[in-house]
Amino acid sequence: MIELLRGRRSIRSYTGEPVDRESIELLIEAALRAPSSRDNQPWSFVVVDDRQQLEKLSLAKEHGSAFLRKAPLGIVVCGDPGKSDVWVEDCAIAAVLIQVVAQSLGLGSCWIQIRERSHDAGTTAQDYLREVLGIPEQIMIACIISIGHPAEKKTPVATADLDYGKVSHNNWTAAP
Repeated sequence: MIELLRGRRSIRSYTGEPVDRESIELLIEAALRAPSSRDNQPWSFVVVDDRQQLEKLSLAKEHGSAFLRKAPLGIVVCGDPGKSDVWVEDCAIAAVLIQVVAQSLGLGSCWIQIRERSHDAGTTAQDYLREVLGIPEQIMIACIISIGHPAEKKTPVATADLDYGKVSHNNWTAAP
């Protein structure tokens, strides 16, 4: 598992090759197996592989979603605040598991933040996606995970370059 994390980087450029059905099923299984607070499972997912829908999703935000138009797959991660007060955290766990499993399958992925982002001056990214995807008003949208066969190769971050200064032991001020 640590090797997957060492090699995982955000990939925003994809080949034209589609993601096969078996891989999509594994990605969804991973999401559905994610741990959640009190096993409330407040998430739901919209799997998008239709080119026209991906084009619309790529317009969700003013910045940082355009590359989705060339991805063969997007998974929209949604949460129901009525089911859990920690829906954001539960959805984040599921989204990260999707990314790690994508890495294990040789696929690239990138988190596209939707919650608390703007589509334009008068519309939130969330409201825009609700309209495009028919998502009910009570359901919140955390993010979209873009997935595809990488058309770019990024060097893993070296262990020596990790910021161990962000880690304390036994209390906040203890030096690592």
